[in-house]
Amino acid sequence: MPSILVLGAGELGSPILTSLAAKRPSTTTLTVLLRPQTISNPRKGKAAELDGFRALGISFLPGDIATSPISDLVALFKPYDLIISCLGFASGPGSQVKICTAVLEAGVSRFVPWQFGVDYDVIGRGSAQTLFDELLDVRDLLRAQDATEWVIISTGMFTSFLFEPAFGVVDLSAGIVRGLGGWENRVTVTTPRDIGKLTAEIVFAEPRIRNQVVYTAGETISYGELAGLVESVTGKDVKREEWGVEAMKARLVEDPGDVLQRYRVVFAEGKGVSWDMEQTFNAQKQIETEGVRSWVLENIIKGV
Repeated sequence: MPSILVLGAGELGSPILTSLAAKRPSTTTLTVLLRPQTISNPRKGKAAELDGFRALGISFLPGDIATSPISDLVALFKPYDLIISCLGFASGPGSQVKICTAVLEAGVSRFVPWQFGVDYDVIGRGSAQTLFDELLDVRDLLRAQDATEWVIISTGMFTSFLFEPAFGVVDLSAGIVRGLGGWENRVTVTTPRDIGKLTAEIVFAEPRIRNQVVYTAGETISYGELAGLVESVTGKDVKREEWGVEAMKARLVEDPGDVLQRYRVVFAEGKGVSWDMEQTFNAQKQIETEGVRSWVLENIIKGV
């Protein structure tokens, strides 16, 4: 892999870039695709981050996935041996298939698509979160060919999303924890920092990992365990509210444009959103990852 291109440097792309920079052989070049305006006129915080990338020997490639036709993306992708996409749903409907199509047409040797999430194969088509079907389209494209090797990295939910107020599972200000679909339902979570570290380990692993789904996890936790954890670290009792699947589906019918409700329904159904730690890459390789308790103590309790 003498040349690696990472698409995007956001919440996930940045830790993947820094981990790759630390892990790569000296003969391997590392480049990140960024919007032209991000390179030429970055906002204050981003400018410092780009300087950090430069210091790590990371090059910049200007390009815009949203506005570029596939033919232009093919030309951008051709020089690279491995492409890792860190551009998620925010890049717009159709972007995942667009990126994958361009990668295949460019003849890139190896591809890690943006699938850093749940097990879309198990969830299947027609789920409440309609965006997931496009990720299954990407899997179909990859499995239908043998010219480009691929690795799909299933990470579960970002750990921080469990505590996102808009998502509604943990409401610290109100002292409420909500069980999506039941208290025994489980969810797998991994921090972006650990995803970055594990992605670097996976792409440089020997023997080479190819054409398979690899699972990671910081922790797999039930909503009941989560409620107990919140009580333990805050020292306060929490109110437990169970959000049943059918009631959540009914609310989605009333407001089909509620994107977060679509996610809640998928997680409440409990299918394809968790896996045992024993089957994860990090557990099998004895690589330490951050659990929910550690993340809460560092990112929430420390700042209270």
